[in-house]
Amino acid sequence: MTKQRQALGLLGERIAARWMRRAGWTCVAHRFRSGHRDIDLIMQRAHTIAFVEVKARRGDAFGGPIAAVHYRKRRELGRSARVWMDRHGSAELDYRFDVIGVLVIGQNVRVLHIEDAFSLS
Repeated sequence: MTKQRQALGLLGERIAARWMRRAGWTCVAHRFRSGHRDIDLIMQRAHTIAFVEVKARRGDAFGGPIAAVHYRKRRELGRSARVWMDRHGSAELDYRFDVIGVLVIGQNVRVLHIEDAFSLS
């Protein structure tokens, strides 16, 4: 991964975390690692934990950021989420997977938050 792509990813994660904090969420973990996989953000509001995948793009020429969360990525997120739940989870909490797309075009930023974007059934 190039330094530019990595910097864009970090920027997207900061924007997404701020977006969720403004909606009343608290950051439980940032870049939780499980082997070679990671979860960008783990956020909590009341009794709900959201495992958040953040995708940032500088344009939409190759498709929007939300479309980049494909089956394989969802499966990896699920595996990492299970590890986190085994270590820190509770039967009293509800869990969901959110996807936040951050589109940065020049000085303009657009955020699209898909709550409960997918399940692992």
